[in-house]
Amino acid sequence: MPDSIDAATRTASTQPATAGSSAPEDVTITVRDNASYRVAGPITLLDGAGNAFAVESGKTVALCRCGGSATKPFCDGTHRSIGFESAVRATPAGDESAAG
Repeated sequence: MPDSIDAATRTASTQPATAGSSAPEDVTITVRDNASYRVAGPITLLDGAGNAFAVESGKTVALCRCGGSATKPFCDGTHRSIGFESAVRATPAGDESAAG
């Protein structure tokens, strides 16, 4: 993914990917400025009917955020050519004034 990663990142624990493992693995979703969502970690990506998209285990994927990708839900870089702009920032928990 050629865009630099310079946005807020959230990490969530998921169920262990391997049977018998007790430690959860991390999934990190990064909201990238003017670009896609970057998803790193063990994921299962489902469509609206519950069918799984083919995602290589452990591979980092970019999910479309602009709505213009021809390969939805994956990013194909269309955001660059359509002038997509969004640079959201996380609001600290309990900080009502920053939500503006």
